[in-house]
Amino acid sequence: MTTDTDVRPESREPGPSGQDSGQDSGQDAALSSATRGGESKRSIEQIALLLFITIPFVALVAAVPLAWGRGMSWLDLGLMVGMYFLGCHGITIGFHRHFTHGSFKAKRPLKIALAIAGSMAVEGPIVRWVADHRRHHKFSDAEGDPHSPWRYGETLPALMKGLWWAHMGWLFDEEQTPQQKYAPDLIKDPAIRRVSRDFWLWTLISLLIPPVVGGLVTMSWYGAFTAFFWGSLVRVALLHHVTWSINSICHATGKRPFKSRDRSGNVWWLAVLSCGESWHNLHHADPTSARHGVLRGQVDSSARIIRWCEQLGWASDVRWPSADRIAARRKENISEAA
Repeated sequence: MTTDTDVRPESREPGPSGQDSGQDSGQDAALSSATRGGESKRSIEQIALLLFITIPFVALVAAVPLAWGRGMSWLDLGLMVGMYFLGCHGITIGFHRHFTHGSFKAKRPLKIALAIAGSMAVEGPIVRWVADHRRHHKFSDAEGDPHSPWRYGETLPALMKGLWWAHMGWLFDEEQTPQQKYAPDLIKDPAIRRVSRDFWLWTLISLLIPPVVGGLVTMSWYGAFTAFFWGSLVRVALLHHVTWSINSICHATGKRPFKSRDRSGNVWWLAVLSCGESWHNLHHADPTSARHGVLRGQVDSSARIIRWCEQLGWASDVRWPSADRIAARRKENISEAA
């Protein structure tokens, strides 16, 4: 497999170092099992995951004829957009930039709020999500990466199979990432462990908010139904596929102006829907950077919200990319190859 120049940027990521290996194994097992999404095969969570993928996807397919026949109200649209970006920023700012990479420090209330907001995206318990992503960075686009699109080779049929695997197939792999190895810091935190263990509760709340609001505002069961359809099912399906596209599309195509040891690329048309995550080449060149869209015109709403939190005193030690740091990661001859 041919990869970009190997650049290992500074990192203060906890987890993949294999620390705490001397802890009592019984305690480790108890802590890990307390987070849900653990390492047991064929767990009930796999079944739930299948339902949360297939049912919202069917709803997304049905969205077009439903909108054409009856339309959707402004309330439905507002609930869908509002809940989408709440969950999306919970993933991008919370699960990803804060908990996985330590791009900034958050005061306790913000930290817990981000953990809950990310959980409401219905992408799995926070401990498992972070462990998977840290493992991804350790082996990015190489053997050991849980979701590389280059897993099966570089021919077109192999890439098509790999894109499916990277997009969602890997979610059903029975080989689970060791949480104690890759996310020991989160397992040690009682509040975060509780948020992770209660993933089912945040999922339920996330799915119920739209129909409750829709029903109360319209005072009708139909209003509750359409709000549930758009604000819950369609919203979850869209957010899932945008997030998975970072794993698949952004590792198979896109511009690569920065040096990285994998095939991560920048995909501009996903920038708004992914809240800035699709500026993926810079992220893999400098994983702890709090801003991914560092070039002119690169929209990164997650970075903007982190800046607001910093100005309010809720976030500190933010790792903003300096001009020198960005320049050090630029390729000498910028490749525009997709």
